[in-house]
Amino acid sequence: MKTRVGMALLLAALPLSSLHADDVVRYPLMGGSKFPIARAVEIPAGTTLVFHSGMTPTPKDANAPKGTPEYWGDTTTQALSAFGNLKASLDDLGLNFGDVVKMLVFLVADPADKDGHMDFQGFMKAYTQYFGTSEQPNLPARSAVQVAGLAAPGMLVEIEVILAKKTPSKGAKHAAPNSK
Repeated sequence: MKTRVGMALLLAALPLSSLHADDVVRYPLMGGSKFPIARAVEIPAGTTLVFHSGMTPTPKDANAPKGTPEYWGDTTTQALSAFGNLKASLDDLGLNFGDVVKMLVFLVADPADKDGHMDFQGFMKAYTQYFGTSEQPNLPARSAVQVAGLAAPGMLVEIEVILAKKTPSKGAKHAAPNSK
């Protein structure tokens, strides 16, 4: 009991600036599930949260008729492109996929699916290349929802994330990258 109290007092005495995104707690799914998402993510005080706008894919073939599957590609192709665009943005911000603590995925029904369902498995083929790997094991809390449509006809995937990063210490200069 004395040890627990002593540890609690020691932790309480640490300055918030000593806490950083590595202190994020990711709770696994219950029942031993290996599905690659976190059940919940706990962010410690003193951590900066970054709310990143949704990222969409780049056309697979800009010469194809706009809005067609040939122009955008299937769900897997679009998800890989959206993750690639997100990676470029995170790199520019000095962040990475390991900093993602929450993800919201918007999926439009696959036009090849006669029942009007989103291609969740196609999305997962792309997702599992970036999350739950030996190189990047940090899993975000995540929701995936089917929506009627996105910003452009034929677009099937948009990915929005929230990230946690170490808060700059007092006196450190903090400027937005590429801000004008």
